[in-house]
Amino acid sequence: MDRAEKQEQVASLNSAFKGAEAIVVAHYSGLTVAQMSALRRQMKKGGAVVKVAKNRLAKKALEGTDVDHLAPLFKGPTVIAYSKDAVTAPKVAVDFAKGNEQFVILGGAMGKTSLDLNGVKALAALPSLDELRAKLVGLLQAPATKIAQIVNAPASQLARVVNAYSKKSAA
Repeated sequence: MDRAEKQEQVASLNSAFKGAEAIVVAHYSGLTVAQMSALRRQMKKGGAVVKVAKNRLAKKALEGTDVDHLAPLFKGPTVIAYSKDAVTAPKVAVDFAKGNEQFVILGGAMGKTSLDLNGVKALAALPSLDELRAKLVGLLQAPATKIAQIVNAPASQLARVVNAYSKKSAA
C-alpha cells in the first residue's frame, strides 16, 4: 500500500468515524474467511459496515473525532464495525460473538461515550429503531380505539333501552 492509498484509507475511516452513531472494536483472530464473510453479510443486512484496517491507520483516523478515546483498543488483529444508528452494529456484533468464540468484542463507542464489553452488550439489548416505532404506533393507536369505544358505548346502550321500551309498549 503506497502513501496515497494510506491517506485515502485514513480519510475514509475518519469520515466513517465522524458519521457513525455506534462503533464496535473486536479481535477477529482465528476466524475463517467464511465466518468473516458471514459477519459482513449480517452487518450489511442490518445497515452496518465492517472494516479491517491497520491499527496505525485506524488510530490516525481517530484523531480529531469524538471517538478518539478508542485508540487504546487497537492492538492486535482488530476489526471495526460501525453503523449510523446506535443499535445495529452492537446487536449484530454481540449476536455474532455468541456463535464464534474467536470473535472477541473489546469495546466501542456511542457518540462521545466510551463503552466496554458490558456497555456494548447493553446497547445490543435495546430494541431497534423499527421496533421502537412499532411500539410507539401501537401505544398511540390504543387510546384512540378505547376513546372510540367509550364514546360509542352510551349511544348503543341508549339505542338498546329505546328498543326495549318500544318492544314493551308494542306488547
